[in-house]
Amino acid sequence: MKVVGVLAALALLLAGCGGETHVERAAPARALALHREAGRQQHSTRAQLVITVVNGDTDRRVRGARVRIGHKADHADVHGVALIRVNRRAAYKVTVDARGYTARTLREPFQHRRKVTIRIYRPALQWPLYGASPSRDQAQTQIRLRPPFRVVWSLGVGSMIEFPAVVSDGVAYIGNLRGAVRAISMRSGKLVWRHETPYGKMAASPAVWDDELVVHGMDGHVWVLDKHTGRLLWHRTIGSPIESSPVVWHGIDYFGSWNGRLYALDLRTRRLRWTHPLGAKTTSSAAIAGRTLYIVDYSERVWAISATTSRTRWVRGVNGRVYGTPAVAHGRVFVPSSDGASLTAFSTGGRYLWSVHTGAYVYSSPAVWGGRVFFGSYNGVFYCVSARSGRVLWEVGLGGPISGAAVVVAGVAYAGSFADRIVGVDARRGRVLLRFPHGNYVPVSGNGGRLLLHGYSRLYAVAPRR
Repeated sequence: MKVVGVLAALALLLAGCGGETHVERAAPARALALHREAGRQQHSTRAQLVITVVNGDTDRRVRGARVRIGHKADHADVHGVALIRVNRRAAYKVTVDARGYTARTLREPFQHRRKVTIRIYRPALQWPLYGASPSRDQAQTQIRLRPPFRVVWSLGVGSMIEFPAVVSDGVAYIGNLRGAVRAISMRSGKLVWRHETPYGKMAASPAVWDDELVVHGMDGHVWVLDKHTGRLLWHRTIGSPIESSPVVWHGIDYFGSWNGRLYALDLRTRRLRWTHPLGAKTTSSAAIAGRTLYIVDYSERVWAISATTSRTRWVRGVNGRVYGTPAVAHGRVFVPSSDGASLTAFSTGGRYLWSVHTGAYVYSSPAVWGGRVFFGSYNGVFYCVSARSGRVLWEVGLGGPISGAAVVVAGVAYAGSFADRIVGVDARRGRVLLRFPHGNYVPVSGNGGRLLLHGYSRLYAVAPRR
């Protein structure tokens, strides 16, 4: 019995050892198989990419946007999300377009992530040049932002701001008195880039044209920068100070200069198309309506000139020299006169219509909206008059001389004054809606998500209180 017990115990021991040895051999084999499978999954090149399309100004999802990667495409769903399956994880160029938006192409590193957000922008919600449009009517009719506001961010720009920032695709561009040009994120207020013009001095807004930023300097230069990096692409020497803000039409930059000439500079060829003698110092910016340029000079003259041929269509006189810029709307040209202390209206055919006299300098370029004209005077009064008759509809005192242009956004008329404030007034009723404790020259620009209020040397980004 003892022998049988010993043999049985030995058999059990051998069986146990054999079982343990099998497990030890099987475990590494199973682990290796799992490791290989995980490796195949980890290094798999197939993936479903998730692209979310957002309005860059308002942060709202863009439904129906078409998203393309190579020959594959999808339309964004109600949440602004498009799904595209690829056979290989890599960096791809993604093109997004939607009705009413500018198409955008970006290279995205999908080898590192499957999900990206792409911002696209509506041209109607941008502010690409001084006056908001080539007609310089100083009215942005598509932006819906109204007071009361909260300050989202503010940023000093180092020196006096005489002319407003322009805004395009989420970036504000502004020059200061010392000739420094800054690009600033509208979302964060952070500096994107800064460009110093040598011996520069600026008294004009820049203008955005395609991927370029056109800048005019008091040193007599036109500077053309890469709008994404601030790198100088090329420049043109005029040889006389330029206070005229650029208006770019069909790739041509039109502007006046202190030497009494009007220039048409082709931005594609980098050559002058033509020059036209005005005969007197010109600080006004040109306005364009149809194929006609309207510009005014220090010799009390209003000029209407063909934008294509430089032929003079007509010349009319006002009652004093003109510093500011005319506004063109509804078949009329509205002209401010500084030492003439007036705002005068002509038809676009050159017929005199009416004048409003304030008894003090009218440097302020007018804004036109809703059949009304808005402008300020050195007497400290902000005026609203009928565009048809010139009849004064309302007046608001700002407590100090008004030098900069009036601006209308979402039915609110804005003006800044030397009393260091910006006032926003209901454009129809004349009721004050905003009193902002910073301001001097120009009051407002912005985009569909935020307005920019301009202090003496600081920008304030504001959004409606919720």
